[in-house]
Amino acid sequence: MPTSAQIRAARGLLGWSQADLAPARLHPRTIERAERGEGITVRTLRAIAGGLEAGGIEFLQNQNGLGVRLRRR
Repeated sequence: MPTSAQIRAARGLLGWSQADLAPARLHPRTIERAERGEGITVRTLRAIAGGLEAGGIEFLQNQNGLGVRLRRR
């Protein structure tokens, strides 16, 4: 599951607003809460991750830590 920092970074890479995640069927306030790390369910985090991944984001977790990048096409 993505962290709040990864969600913010992913949106930044895509140049998306919180409202741009609307196709993930989430209200912008829900995205805002997730980015602050406030009481978000696993289901909601999966929806956010799915929306960002559909936009071309790859979530990273390796020996260097956590991160995000644009998926190579």
